[in-house]
Amino acid sequence: MRRLLMFVGVPLLELYVLSVVEDRIGLANTLGLVVATGLLGAVVMKRQGAEVWRSAQIRVAKGELPAEEIIGGIMVLVGGALMITPGIITDAVGLLLMIPAVRSLIIPVWSKKRFFVTLKGRDNGVYDIDPS
Repeated sequence: MRRLLMFVGVPLLELYVLSVVEDRIGLANTLGLVVATGLLGAVVMKRQGAEVWRSAQIRVAKGELPAEEIIGGIMVLVGGALMITPGIITDAVGLLLMIPAVRSLIIPVWSKKRFFVTLKGRDNGVYDIDPS
């Protein structure tokens, strides 16, 4: 039911918002806005994606798991896809996902609800009794 609402409700809401914007600024300006935000989304997605990729490479080089960078990269990809999708609401949400500060606020909240981390020691159950 939730997905149905998303796939039917969001496009209907987008059409309504586009209609209101078209009434206020005109058809040509509305179409220009939609095209401009799509192009902006592609450019920002490329830049932010490259930044996330560099950050992930640095963490891997340090021997760390780039979990936040992976989630951030997915958010950049989703944000870019939303900005390329015609519509004002999807563009706004996509733009928010492109902003690193917004991503850094969303990632901890989202990942706590989705992932569990289990740490296992490197000793494989072997305990060294000798104090030396």
